[in-house]
Amino acid sequence: MQTAVSVSAESTVKMVDEAGDRDESSNVAIIREVYDSENAHETFEYELERALESECSLIVIEPSKLGDETSRWIAVGNCLHKTAALSGLAAIVTGLVWGDRPYICGPLGFTSVITCGLYTVSWQFDPCCQYQVETDTSKLPHVELLAVLGPSSPTFLVRKDDKRRRILHTTIALAAFGITAWRVYQAFK
Repeated sequence: MQTAVSVSAESTVKMVDEAGDRDESSNVAIIREVYDSENAHETFEYELERALESECSLIVIEPSKLGDETSRWIAVGNCLHKTAALSGLAAIVTGLVWGDRPYICGPLGFTSVITCGLYTVSWQFDPCCQYQVETDTSKLPHVELLAVLGPSSPTFLVRKDDKRRRILHTTIALAAFGITAWRVYQAFK
């Protein structure tokens, strides 16, 4: 069982409640690994939800299980985004280069549209999709907080604006769908 690192009154991190810390001046949330009840994991999840909803610029997750789950969830969303964008680009290129072969661009365009749709339905409105896992601590916006954390190896989530990314993969998927549909129509005409 781990205990929380004590935070002095002079520190820049202020206590929110028994499970998490939040620095209002720099918008940082620290989810402490404090096992003080049987429902500790639910408390960690609640603190993460609060930090995501308050749009903190940096979220530090000390509980390794919650950090791993969150990292995997973000990785799945990133995979869907990249699959939609890359398969869409491949569908557009193959549709323009090999117009007489819709069997090449067809599956790529279909993959792009399906993965873009999955991302839109499942991840777009999740506040976690606006965060990326940062493994390089030198790139963190608040490096001075690392001294407060202690010996654990937490997961760092950095907020990133994803509007351009969503517009990009949606535009690519729609263009891929248009070119693919046109090539399939021409083939069966």
